[in-house]
Amino acid sequence: MKRFGLLAIAAALVLGAALSASAATEVKMVGDAYVYGNYFQNHNFTGWSTGSWDDNTGAYTGAGTQTEDRFQIWERFRLRTDFVANEAVKFRLGIKVEDTWGHGTFTAANPTVSIAVYQAFLQFKMPDCNIEVSAGLQDFSLPANAFFSDSVVFGGDRAAALVINAPINENFSVMAAYSRMLDKNRTYDTTTTQVADELDAYVLALPITLPGFKATPWGTLAVAGKSANYFTAGSYGPNSTMADSLFSAGTFAAPVGFRNSQNAYWWAGGTFEVTALDPVKFYADVVYGAGNQTDRKKDQRYGWFIDLGAEYTGWDVLTPQVFAWWSTGEDKSTRNGSERMPSILSNWGPAGNFLFDSSQELSKDANLGVNPIGSMGIGAALADISFMEKLSHRVSFIYLRGNNSASAIRYLNTYMGSNPYFTMGRDLTSNENIISVGFDTKYQIYENLAAILEAGWAHGQFQTSVWGHRLAERARAGDPLKVAFGLTYKF
Repeated sequence: MKRFGLLAIAAALVLGAALSASAATEVKMVGDAYVYGNYFQNHNFTGWSTGSWDDNTGAYTGAGTQTEDRFQIWERFRLRTDFVANEAVKFRLGIKVEDTWGHGTFTAANPTVSIAVYQAFLQFKMPDCNIEVSAGLQDFSLPANAFFSDSVVFGGDRAAALVINAPINENFSVMAAYSRMLDKNRTYDTTTTQVADELDAYVLALPITLPGFKATPWGTLAVAGKSANYFTAGSYGPNSTMADSLFSAGTFAAPVGFRNSQNAYWWAGGTFEVTALDPVKFYADVVYGAGNQTDRKKDQRYGWFIDLGAEYTGWDVLTPQVFAWWSTGEDKSTRNGSERMPSILSNWGPAGNFLFDSSQELSKDANLGVNPIGSMGIGAALADISFMEKLSHRVSFIYLRGNNSASAIRYLNTYMGSNPYFTMGRDLTSNENIISVGFDTKYQIYENLAAILEAGWAHGQFQTSVWGHRLAERARAGDPLKVAFGLTYKF
C-alpha cells in the first residue's frame, strides 16, 4: 500500500504541475501501445543461446547452454508529452513500460515497477529563420532509404545528441549532429589516470531534393575510446553488441584490445531515390566505412555496403517490390584486419522480413538478427496487398549467402571457442545460405486500433567444419518459425 500511495502522490504532483503550467505552456500527448502473443521456435537456428560477455571474467561464455521459451506475451505502452511554449520552442518527454506477461512490471501480485525514459529533448527554431535545433535523448538515425527500413550503420533507435537542421532553400539543406553514444564512467574515471571510455560521433549530411530525384551525401566521424562498454551496448540484432559490429576478429586475439587509447572510425556514403519514372521508383544506398586504421593491422576494419531496390506503385491492390544488396566479407586471414564494414547499431532490412532487425510493428523478439554486413542477397515482395477495405497484407521472399571466408571464421572458432565476433546463422561463410518467407497482415479495426499478424519461416545451410557438429546438426533438425498476433493502439 505504501508503494501505491507514493505513486498516487507522484501522479498528483505531475498533474498539478501540468495544470499550473497550462496557462503559459500547451501540453500535447500522443502515444501507442501493443499487446501480442509471440510463438518463435529455433531462435539462432538452434533454439539455444549464443552466449554473452561476462564483465567479471572478461570472457565470452555460455553459447548453447540455454534453451528458448517458445511462447511469450509482450506488452508495451509509450507516452510522448510535448511541452509547447510557442511554435518555436518545445520539450518532449517520452516514457515507456515494456515487458512480458509474468515478468517485471507484469508480474502478478508482486510487480516490479519499471518505467523507462526513452525520449527527453529540447527542440527550438533559431529566431527569424528556419534553423531547427534538437538537444537531448531523441530518435537518431544516419541517412538511409525507408525502403530498407533504416540505416545499416546506425538507425532505428535513440541517442543523446545535438542535431541542427538548416534548410538553405527548397532544394538543399544541411544537417549537422554530435552524439555522445557511450560514456562508461561518467564524471570520474576509475583511476588517477584519465580513461578513454567514450564513443562520440560527428555527422554531416547534405540532403538534395530535385524534381523526380532525391540524394543525401553524408559522412560520419566517430572517436572510440578503448575502455567504453562496447560489450554491453546492443547492436544489429538480439545476439549482438557494438563490439561485434565495430571491432575486427583480430581484436580478440593476443594482444587483446586497442593499442591506441582512442581510434577514429569514419563512414561516407549517399542515399538515392529516383521517382522521375513514377509509378516506377528506385532506391539505393552506398556506404564505405573504416576504423582503427592507425592501430595494429589485425585490429583494423573497413569495407563496403550497397543496396538497391525498386517498386511499382501504379496499382491500387498491391505494390510489387524487388531488391538486392552486396557487402564485402572477411578474407581468409584475421591477421590483416577485417574486410567487413564497421557499424554501430544497424536497423536495416527489406520488406519487414524477420531475418533482419528492421522495425517490425510487433517489435520485441521479432527477428533472427541476421547480419546484412558480410553477405549478399536478393529478394522480392508484394506489399500493400488489399482486396478488402481495412485489410492489407505483405508477402516477402529473401535468398542470401555469406561473403566471408570459412577459413577466417573457422580459425577464430578454433582459437577462442565461443566468441562474440562470429555466430552461426548471424554471420555466414561463402558456402552458407539462408532462404526466408515472410507474411504480414493488418486489419484496421478502427482508425487508431489494428489487429496485426506477423509470420516468418527460414531455412539455413551451415558448415559443420566451421561451427562444429553440435550446432550444425541442431540447425538441421528444425527451421526457425515465428507467428506473432496482437493489437496495436495509437492515440
